[in-house]
Amino acid sequence: MKFLECTKDKPIGIYPVVDRTNKLEPLYQCGITTAQLRVKDMQGDELEQEIIDAIDISNRYGVRLFINDYWQLAIKHNAYGIHLGQEDILEANIDDIYHVGIRLGISTHTPKEIKIALDIEPSYVAIGPIYETTSKKMVYNPVGIEDLKAWANEVDYPIVAIGGINLDTIQNVVDTHCASGISMIGGVLENGEVSKEKTTKLIEIFENAQ
Repeated sequence: MKFLECTKDKPIGIYPVVDRTNKLEPLYQCGITTAQLRVKDMQGDELEQEIIDAIDISNRYGVRLFINDYWQLAIKHNAYGIHLGQEDILEANIDDIYHVGIRLGISTHTPKEIKIALDIEPSYVAIGPIYETTSKKMVYNPVGIEDLKAWANEVDYPIVAIGGINLDTIQNVVDTHCASGISMIGGVLENGEVSKEKTTKLIEIFENAQ
């Protein structure tokens, strides 16, 4: 059981994680080709409509949108992909996700978790946090550049580097040449809103390294 590819035509690239659909279009206008919707404060019909709207706008722009956590809704509304954390993969029906042909990304923080992800044969493996981050509570120690490179050597799947990556730190990550995608929450924002200037610069740095 191997999940569908997500990098056949192009790398994942700069991969923003947003908490609201209204942040997607400004990112897509900058040239973002992969994004993730990670909503933590909605439920019921409101949550479902947010996911529907995010899928719709992503389809219109031809962007690969991954839905964080809510795999049943992602299946129901034919999302491009689903992203799950280590706890989530224990609760999700991986067979259901596979059989509907939706791509799957999995978070990892240690070599043991990478092995768990590889056993599922996902579309990509996210490794992090690369650096300290304030976007979410730090449960794991930062991976760092050297371990990112070492762990990547053991992974024959697209890798997404995540955690504390911004304009100040991205060059160190792209210089490893081991990440198909570089994911971030705050790195594309300014005062909580999408910064087109930052986003464009991040894309430029990533593409120059390819």
